[in-house]
Amino acid sequence: MISQILWGSLILGFCTLIHLVMLLAWIRFLRHFQITEPRHANVFRQFGVIGSALAMIILVHTIQVWIWAGSLVWSGAIASQSDALYFALVTYTTVGYGDVTLSADHRIFGAMASVTGLLGFGISTAFLVGLLGKLFQRHLN
Repeated sequence: MISQILWGSLILGFCTLIHLVMLLAWIRFLRHFQITEPRHANVFRQFGVIGSALAMIILVHTIQVWIWAGSLVWSGAIASQSDALYFALVTYTTVGYGDVTLSADHRIFGAMASVTGLLGFGISTAFLVGLLGKLFQRHLN
């Protein structure tokens, strides 16, 4: 059980690090080009910023699901890459259909994928709220 928690925590931390690095890189990109500054904000530019931010968020979540799928295969929890990807996706999103399950030797490890998803979606939501607040600041004042 301890090894499941440790390995799961390690992968959770790695996924969160990737998530934060990509978001911080995106923020740096926006600041560098002053895209979110009110004097540069028009409707088309705002749409582009929001759309590209959503695309980046989808990409980072997809990467994390693939990391979890790979780790499930690597650990021997699931033999098939397609089953591992499916399990990782439904667990990461906390849907959890239950049609693919893990043995007792891997349950806690697999459940850490849902913690990763919850944390990732929370970070992404906070990022989008901050971004939208900045973009619409000009229109609200």
